[in-house]
Amino acid sequence: MHHDLNTPITEAQTRALRVNDTVTLNGTLFGIRDATLIHMFDRGRTTRFDLNGHAVIHTAPNVRKVEPSPLHPVGYAPVCIGTTTSSRMERFTAPLMRQYGVRMIIGKGGLGAGSLAAFTEIGGVYLAIIGGTAALETTWIERIEDVDLDDLNPESLWKFRVRGFGPLLVAMDSVGGNLYREVDAEARAQRAAVLASLGVE
Repeated sequence: MHHDLNTPITEAQTRALRVNDTVTLNGTLFGIRDATLIHMFDRGRTTRFDLNGHAVIHTAPNVRKVEPSPLHPVGYAPVCIGTTTSSRMERFTAPLMRQYGVRMIIGKGGLGAGSLAAFTEIGGVYLAIIGGTAALETTWIERIEDVDLDDLNPESLWKFRVRGFGPLLVAMDSVGGNLYREVDAEARAQRAAVLASLGVE
């Protein structure tokens, strides 16, 4: 099933999403990465942004400084906004959800058991994006609306305005569904079958 969602979303909307559904986002999307999260949760910094009900994407975008204008209100223009591997940020999923109300995390490669438990308990999902599609992703971003913690640039906390961001694949859901676990189990079963057909134990 496909879902067109305008952010922020509710817990009920989040819990309606299932593994293998697709999602397209419109509205606000926040960019976040390792340094951002380390400063927020290990070094006690806070953000003025309201992340409640929103999606975050694991990214450190390539941007350029421009004169502020209605199109570029904080003087940044997007050049290439790609997505990074999520596993490094596993330990931050639960605090992002509990303390800031984040509902959706976008990234590559999936997250671990702790994140899946947080999705189930609090109501969240992991949305997978295809690697190598940064140029396409950038076309889904209308503008950079604001930025916080900008001394960490490019690992600042970015506020993007997006339209038609997706489709993204629901890869981990709030009822324990985990596409990565399913793919791993299928691959192992196929490997075992091939080895057995060759007489290899």
